[in-house]
Amino acid sequence: MTAKALAAADLHDVTVRVTGPVEFAADFRDVCRYEALEGGAAGLAPGRAAGLAIERAVQWALTGEVDALVTAPVHKPALEEAGYHPGHTEMLMALSGAPRVGMLMCDEGPGGEGARPAKRVLLATTHIPLARVPDAVTAELLVAQTRLLAAALHSDWRLPTPRIALCALNPHASDEGLFGSEEHEVYGPALATLENGPWSVTGPVPADTVFGRAFAGEFDAVVAPYHDVGMAAFKTAAFGQGVNVTIGLPFVRTSPDHGTAFDIAGKGVADASSMVEAIRLAIRLARGRHGMA
Repeated sequence: MTAKALAAADLHDVTVRVTGPVEFAADFRDVCRYEALEGGAAGLAPGRAAGLAIERAVQWALTGEVDALVTAPVHKPALEEAGYHPGHTEMLMALSGAPRVGMLMCDEGPGGEGARPAKRVLLATTHIPLARVPDAVTAELLVAQTRLLAAALHSDWRLPTPRIALCALNPHASDEGLFGSEEHEVYGPALATLENGPWSVTGPVPADTVFGRAFAGEFDAVVAPYHDVGMAAFKTAAFGQGVNVTIGLPFVRTSPDHGTAFDIAGKGVADASSMVEAIRLAIRLARGRHGMA
């Protein structure tokens, strides 16, 4: 799928390097420069190969050999079996030394005159069990993630005053405490701290309305309190066009909005659209950082 995406992404003025197991080198022969892992050793376990590829790519980015990373989906159980942290985003944070990162899902749309609004959703918490979410969603977390998002929207997306909505945790934003206390006890202090910043923050907005409002253009992005409330809305509206951007890293990193899809692997039917969009957005963001936008 990655080779198919590279062929479709119109990269005539971009230099591309790909790393992975030697068994896949032939797929990229006529597309880009391919560097096999472990000196071309065959038979690497999938999780080890994925972990080594991530480590090498991060090293390229940190030393300035590449301007952006685009990562393919990884199989988290295989990563864990090989001794790596099973979270891709968490691995990148640890390897880069970034103090805080954010998982931002984007569908930037086609652009141009009269284009539809972009869809952007930041996941305040990522890969944790649902039972742990209420304790994990703190005022400090919401403030930190909102500030991180605002900084990225300002610097990488060139939005002078980002408009951000905080998605509520409880149904109907708790209906004044009827369905929970977090909107008052957690969101209230967070919003007070975020007042008067170089952004516009609205919330808490109920989950059943905030995404529709944002995707219609009222907000530039939504901060979702947990993975599935944000991803369910985003993928319903943008699956196949969405891109995962890790904000807070010292380099640009994007990836497609789907998983490994082992059930169709090798059948030649995988849709490369999201990978194409991930490549294009990585190029756009990297060019912006270098003053080339």
